[in-house]
Amino acid sequence: MASFWSNWIIILTTITIVGITWILLGNRKREQQSTEKTTGHVYDGIEELDNPLPAWWFYMFLITIVWGVGYLIVYPGMGNWAGVLGWSSVGQYEKEVAAADAQYRDMRDRYLALSVEEIATDPAVRKMGMRMFANNCAQCHGADAKGAYGFPNLTDADWLWGGSADAIKATLVNGRQAVMPAWGSILGDEGIADVTQYVLSLNGREASAAQAAKGKTQFQTYCVACHGPDGTGNVAMGAPNLTNGIWLYGGNTEQIAHTLRAGRNGVMPAFSNTLSEDKIHILSAYVYGLGEHQGANK
Repeated sequence: MASFWSNWIIILTTITIVGITWILLGNRKREQQSTEKTTGHVYDGIEELDNPLPAWWFYMFLITIVWGVGYLIVYPGMGNWAGVLGWSSVGQYEKEVAAADAQYRDMRDRYLALSVEEIATDPAVRKMGMRMFANNCAQCHGADAKGAYGFPNLTDADWLWGGSADAIKATLVNGRQAVMPAWGSILGDEGIADVTQYVLSLNGREASAAQAAKGKTQFQTYCVACHGPDGTGNVAMGAPNLTNGIWLYGGNTEQIAHTLRAGRNGVMPAFSNTLSEDKIHILSAYVYGLGEHQGANK
């Protein structure tokens, strides 16, 4: 914290404590006043007498002030003052995390020594992995891991970057970034419509034969480098299979055309700086166990 704000907090806190102490002591009355004397407050026919505070209330107030001053001496609260104990919430958190790591280290090391495939069906691993997934992955992929618009389904057999144990772990460690360039300015409206019809035909869906024929030529010029000559994609580049009817951003005519025209950008964050190696290993096993399953070709 900057020195200015530290001093600002110290001054305001000191003024507050001194002020409430002065108000309490300066307005204290020791003796009972006449029942004739009131504060002037009247509500619903009831007048407030100008009598001293009960002794127990007064002393409790004093105790809270003394307690507050003592707290600010022992613990941080006065700007950059760390307190005589040197306690901090960050230090307390790190101490508790270190204790938990020490407690569970042997168990995690045991799992880390085994392969992802070997621990994928272990009930304890499934339970831990499910909790990690809920904390780190469910926001995008859903609590059931079935994904949503723009977020892959992790329970089927279709994988953009491969569904092998090694591929899943690499995705978690390094993250992924997939870019589908925008072709609107290159293909024009007519070219977008033609390629859309060709992509529909790749799925065996109803499409204009004449437009699909022209679209195939455009596809072989601009799209084959990522999606392959047959449109089945390339896991090395995260290029999706366009022939299996599974669509990340929707597969109707308008959605395909929009993808071609405007492009797509997909980002999977890296967890290497968020999760420890053993946690990534367990989470990889959990995700691996969700699939339908898990060949190196997916």
